[in-house]
Amino acid sequence: MIQLIKRLAGCIREYKKQTALSPIFIALEVIIECIIPFVTAELVNEIQAGCGMDVITRYGLILVALALASLSCGVLSGWFCATASCGFAKNLRRDLFHKVQDYSFANIDKFSTSSLVTRLTTDVTNVQQAFMILIRIAIRAPFMLIFALVMAFALGGWLAVVYLALVPFLGFALFTIARTVMPIFKGAFRKYDKLNESVQENIAGIRVVKSFVREDFETEKFKSASGDLANDFTRAEKILAFNNPIMQIAINLSMVLVCYFSAQISISCGGDGFGVGNFSCLLTYGIQILSNCMMLSMVFVTLTMSMESARRIVAVLDEESTIKNPAAPVMTVADGSIDFNRVSFKYSETAEKNALSDIDLHIRSGETIGIIGGTGSSKSSLVQMIPRLYDATEGVVKVGGVDVRKYDLNTLRDEVSMVLQKNVLFSGTIKENLRWGDPNATDEELVRICKLACADEFVSAFPDGYDTRIERGGTNVSGGQKQRLCIARALLKKPKILILDDSTSAVDTKTDAMIRKAFREEIPGTTKIIIAQRISSVEDADRIIVLDGGKIDGIGTHAELLQTNAIYREVYESQVKGGDDK
Repeated sequence: MIQLIKRLAGCIREYKKQTALSPIFIALEVIIECIIPFVTAELVNEIQAGCGMDVITRYGLILVALALASLSCGVLSGWFCATASCGFAKNLRRDLFHKVQDYSFANIDKFSTSSLVTRLTTDVTNVQQAFMILIRIAIRAPFMLIFALVMAFALGGWLAVVYLALVPFLGFALFTIARTVMPIFKGAFRKYDKLNESVQENIAGIRVVKSFVREDFETEKFKSASGDLANDFTRAEKILAFNNPIMQIAINLSMVLVCYFSAQISISCGGDGFGVGNFSCLLTYGIQILSNCMMLSMVFVTLTMSMESARRIVAVLDEESTIKNPAAPVMTVADGSIDFNRVSFKYSETAEKNALSDIDLHIRSGETIGIIGGTGSSKSSLVQMIPRLYDATEGVVKVGGVDVRKYDLNTLRDEVSMVLQKNVLFSGTIKENLRWGDPNATDEELVRICKLACADEFVSAFPDGYDTRIERGGTNVSGGQKQRLCIARALLKKPKILILDDSTSAVDTKTDAMIRKAFREEIPGTTKIIIAQRISSVEDADRIIVLDGGKIDGIGTHAELLQTNAIYREVYESQVKGGDDK
């Protein structure tokens, strides 16, 4: 727990002052609150002795001043606590988000998307609440407990032993309850991931859900995950509900014992042994003592809940990216040549088999390469090693004659543009999305590039043209339109290497041919790698690579592969007979 606190304390940063001031004002508030019953007791005793209005007025003014001072300390403590906790949560979310941005694909594969979302939202909120408790309630409760006990002994003498005797009983009971609910809360947080995963899958695939009329199935799946989580929290709350009756038993028992013993003292001393003020004050201190015992138990429970969240957050913060910049990185990419020297790759150290095996491939700068292969042949894995989204398990990948692991990551990735089949458009206008490729591109340049990508025609047809707003994920444009915008975005980057990962699958063959023609004319010096399912998309490439089972089965031109490669010939004949090339 101490290690987790130290690790997360680094997120306090500019809010250290507020974090320190909050417990200071809490301590002052507690001291004043403990003085007020003592002054009240003195006032009651004075009234019992027959004092005049001048005495009552004096004590009254003192009590008002103490109350105002206590209120001021409480307000200031709350303000500092709110500022510090919200700032802490802001910094924590920022650190988590920036950490995830630096992750490699391998790191992201380790944490599911739903789990990362839960850690950035629910877990951060839990830790924020724990932080508020640590600098406010966790200070107030023990301070109040100690000061109230001291004042009770000062005022009531040995009668305060009643409270001291009840504290262990109450502490044991509440600790037992807290310890019982700890495992329940720990398990519940893992179920948050499952619940978020259900929501995420449903929303992302809502079109598929509706087209297959699976709303009822998805509703039941969500209901199951939500119900399972609700059952855990209900069970925990039922156990925690025993806190209140145990607390009431302790308070009532203490009142009975204090009344009994104080009555015995008064009788034995002829009514002079214990004043009414002292008696009422002692009861007040007793309630404060026992109430803060209960508060400490709730602090314990809340911190227990947040501990699991803290562990999950620290796991993300401490995760080291598998891909890092070298100590003295190369800052310039000479050209778009690519070399795979005996490269093998698997997604994790525990994987039983390689996704790619013994890849030996050499691509000249400016060459156009087509890649054909069946599902699971690791076509995408091959090209993802070029910009170091993954690192080779064995062998060396070179770009511009230099091992990619020697480049500055930003430098390398700035020279490699990737257009995926399921590429993403972000919330914003079409112009804003296109300028991801070149932030300084002029409007005229955007139009020219969109014409090359066959996107200008449909963009110009929109009422707002290039200022048309794209919804999250590009849900308000078709698949083919989205792919053409992503191609235009990649062209604006003017990269040395352009990778198209089945990124024209949603456009017709005529548009596909026009886009490839634009590539030849616009970026002749750029190395172009085209992954495709259609032979027509790669048949005019300088060379075509046939992948099968993570290995290169053949390399050659369209004509050469028709003569020498059975897999390529089979794919070609099936598509020609099916009319795919017509």
